[in-house]
Amino acid sequence: MPLTPSTTNLQPSQEAWRAIEGGYDLQVHVAPDVIERRIDDLDLAREFLGKGLKGFVLKSHYFPTAERAQVVSKAVPGIHCYGAIALNHAVGGLNPVAVELAGRSGCRIVWMPTVDAANETAGRPDGTKKHLPFWAKIQLELAATGIAPAPMTVLAEDCRLNDSARTCLELIGKHNMVLATGHLGRAEISALVREGKDLGLRRILVTHAEFPSQNLTTAEQVELADCGALIEHCFTTMHTGKATWEGVFEAIRQVGPERCVLSTDLGQKVNPPVSEGFAMFAQTLMDAGFTSAEITTMAVTNPTSLVEW
Repeated sequence: MPLTPSTTNLQPSQEAWRAIEGGYDLQVHVAPDVIERRIDDLDLAREFLGKGLKGFVLKSHYFPTAERAQVVSKAVPGIHCYGAIALNHAVGGLNPVAVELAGRSGCRIVWMPTVDAANETAGRPDGTKKHLPFWAKIQLELAATGIAPAPMTVLAEDCRLNDSARTCLELIGKHNMVLATGHLGRAEISALVREGKDLGLRRILVTHAEFPSQNLTTAEQVELADCGALIEHCFTTMHTGKATWEGVFEAIRQVGPERCVLSTDLGQKVNPPVSEGFAMFAQTLMDAGFTSAEITTMAVTNPTSLVEW
């Protein structure tokens, strides 16, 4: 078994496809979007249906997606498509009005700030220039025109959640949505998870734990899972070389598959098709020694518990 697996030309086996059958991908980036994508949401629904997958959550860094999701589910019977919202400046940031309306419209996931998080330096003129994601171009273009509101944090000066963030959490709980940590930093994530549990939130997801702006250690992931959060691992993070496969293997083993979620974070033109990437993720884990049952837990059972109410 190679220590540094490559997924570039990986062909998923039938066993890998069976392991994710009936699964949900909780993070896809597809058209229509302000960023060019390889597929739109209707064609993705047809693709998923043909591969035996149950559904997906539409993620946009800039717009709520619940209305789109309802149209997709109606247009492609048999697919369950869900909407979400990311609390970036495009929706008013940590905006209780946006969260309340997201809940009323059926959004399943609320991501804390992603592209506009203070912790996320990609896309800022003074930020990192390595492994830039596609949305960084949008952020840099906005900044060049003078549209550059201050990056956001969920913490107050006393390192506790600020009032806006706490109100958003209360509304997430009111509507039984998933609290997802976005691109916040480790101190913010810890405070958010703990406060969320104190408020009685039942669904908390630590977003792509290996992504460079999070880069949570295995010990930190275990601690967050012990607080009641599920830990998400995204295929693109490792596939594009932003993190090592060995690191995610070890994290899953230590945290336990029963407390992890597999998502793809796919939809980019240069990356594999979404369903193919999902199966490639499963195959890579199988090649590393994970069982089909463990993969099903992470790709089917746990995501289903988050989005099906």
